[in-house]
Amino acid sequence: MASEPAAESGNDITASETLASIVDAYERMDMEMSRYIFLIVLPSLVFFAGTVAVAVFVDLPLSVRLPIPLLGGLVLFAAIAYPKLLVSQERVEMENQYHLMMTHMTVLSTTNIDRMEVFRKLGEEKEYGALSAEINRVVQLVDTWNQSLDDACRRRARRIPSEPLSDFFDRLAYTVNAGQELSEFLLSEQQVMIQNYVTMYESTLDNLEVMKDLYLSMVLSMTFALVFAIVLPILTGTNPSMTVGAVIVLYGFVQTGFFLIIRTMSPYDPLWYYPDDVRPEGEWSMIGSLVAGGVLSVVLIILVAGDLFGIGPGLTDLLPVSSLPRPIYLAIPVTPLAIPGIVFRVEEERIKARDDEFPSFIRALGASETAKQSTTTAVLKTLRKKDFGPLTDDVDDLFKRLNMRLEPDRAWQYFTANTRSYLIQKFSEMYLVGRQMGGEPKQLGELISQNMNHVNQLRQQREQATVTMIGLLYGITAASSFAFFIGFKIVDILAEMSLDLGTSSQMNVGKLIHTEVYDLPFIQFLLLGVVMINAVLSSLIIRTVDGGHKANALLHFVMLTWIGCVVAVLTMSVVGGLLNV
Repeated sequence: MASEPAAESGNDITASETLASIVDAYERMDMEMSRYIFLIVLPSLVFFAGTVAVAVFVDLPLSVRLPIPLLGGLVLFAAIAYPKLLVSQERVEMENQYHLMMTHMTVLSTTNIDRMEVFRKLGEEKEYGALSAEINRVVQLVDTWNQSLDDACRRRARRIPSEPLSDFFDRLAYTVNAGQELSEFLLSEQQVMIQNYVTMYESTLDNLEVMKDLYLSMVLSMTFALVFAIVLPILTGTNPSMTVGAVIVLYGFVQTGFFLIIRTMSPYDPLWYYPDDVRPEGEWSMIGSLVAGGVLSVVLIILVAGDLFGIGPGLTDLLPVSSLPRPIYLAIPVTPLAIPGIVFRVEEERIKARDDEFPSFIRALGASETAKQSTTTAVLKTLRKKDFGPLTDDVDDLFKRLNMRLEPDRAWQYFTANTRSYLIQKFSEMYLVGRQMGGEPKQLGELISQNMNHVNQLRQQREQATVTMIGLLYGITAASSFAFFIGFKIVDILAEMSLDLGTSSQMNVGKLIHTEVYDLPFIQFLLLGVVMINAVLSSLIIRTVDGGHKANALLHFVMLTWIGCVVAVLTMSVVGGLLNV
């Protein structure tokens, strides 16, 4: 009995903490809390009440009534939870950029500049987003309000939503107050920083595994619901187009919701670097592949339209067949989009290979510069002859540009642009700035190499999670398409049987099965639309988990579309053959 009050007390504490966190999230918004509640929350509440009223008082099928208040509840929940979501996004953004910012700060601290200048330079790095804004707040407290650095860090630590970053600011404040050098503190913090980043990255991947299982169960449930929506009207006589359409809308909401959740949960670890004022080598080939894929796809859409609607020449005029199964007409026009997908995929594999070689290169460069007490150009003259895999040609080009007395900033800019790697660009910039400001090359090279090696190891774990997700989504696509079109073909066969029975006997088949309510071509069109929706959202999920270029989604989109359409054709053919025997 004594444990019940304790449990209730624990629940009260949890509820109060949750409420306090929500209130704190509302207070962090740029808009005043009362204004947000009046302009956003109250209209959402009215909309929810309206959807409930529609579901209760309007005469609609039950399958249509249920999703309506769900939509209103979703809008209300989104309005209430949006401020909390903003704080969560800010926290995630900080933690995603945490390791890069810490490495950059450590590199700057080892140079010959003042510790406040380190904070000012980091505040100018807009790429760090919320982190650079937080650093700027510290700078403003010191420069504008004349606070000491330790007081400013301690003050901001209480307002930062990220716990690891808040702990770091607290430790930094204590260290600065104790008189320790900033560089000594940051070098000692490297292992803690790396461990925190590894923990956050791996926990995110674990969360994606949980989402994968939840996604599987939800999509299978929606698949069964759609099959029932196809088959049950033959017994009840309700309008199947309405029920199938309602379930498809709900199916789309479920998949879109999971895509947004996975997008929010996935670790921010970009692979590609997009330079602003330098045109990388091979840029035109990738642009050409996009143009070729798009143009061919449009041409095939026109030819398919000619077959289906009799508008001009058709696809079958170019093929030795009189007609094609309807699902194949959906798959053929999207096939050329695989061209840019393959081209970008090949280039992405090269970027990954360069990332694997860069830690060895930057460590060798830093160690050689320190040992020979020489310039980067003189050291690269030797290093360019060593094998750095796909990075070898880029190292050779870097030496040639430096040897031609090109400005170091510009030479390294061309180097990072041609590698196309986001991490190589960031770490190369850190190394160059550290060298220009008097940092020790060996220390810089080892620091950057160590951090990038850890990121590469985490990327291998992410790649394994991506492979698992690809297998899951491809399997779900095949299974869902199989279930959809089994139900469709059964209804189609029953409709043919009812016609035969109705003409050959006086039996009133309409009292047993209601095939007259079906518009089978329209139902098939809706099911093919589900196949397309699934292909689009599943390819976007794969691209989000993978973290690669957006064009990678095109290849998966084409393959998922073909899987869904081919399974549909085979299912209808096999089921038709078995049931017509």
